[in-house]
Amino acid sequence: MGLRVIGALAAVVTAAVHLYLWFDGVRDQGTVGQLFVVNVVAGAVIAVLVIAWRSWVPLFLLAGLGATTLLAFVIATTGGLFGIHTTWDTWYAWLAAISEIVAVVVAVAAAVAEGRVGSLVGHSSRRSTE
Repeated sequence: MGLRVIGALAAVVTAAVHLYLWFDGVRDQGTVGQLFVVNVVAGAVIAVLVIAWRSWVPLFLLAGLGATTLLAFVIATTGGLFGIHTTWDTWYAWLAAISEIVAVVVAVAAAVAEGRVGSLVGHSSRRSTE
């Protein structure tokens, strides 16, 4: 299975977990409920883009989705996020966290494997003869 497919699956998993939680009552938690909807839509769109568009942009978006969603969860478990406090003691917290870590790792690995990293930082693998 290709790295992009694994990355797309990771985005779908985190989106699915957030959709499940939204229906489970998060929708009534103000700003956090609204952000869960954003996560669901973003995860679905990014999953499609990662498969359909062979550019570094979807990989960047995939890494951003994983990193920011995981960071928001860590903030919610340590000090609270928009007044919401949560814990790590559920299956869906671990499933989402693992899928978000996979999203970041796979996005970076795919960018490296596809030779996208050099183009992102302005370097080329070709040496100048001048």
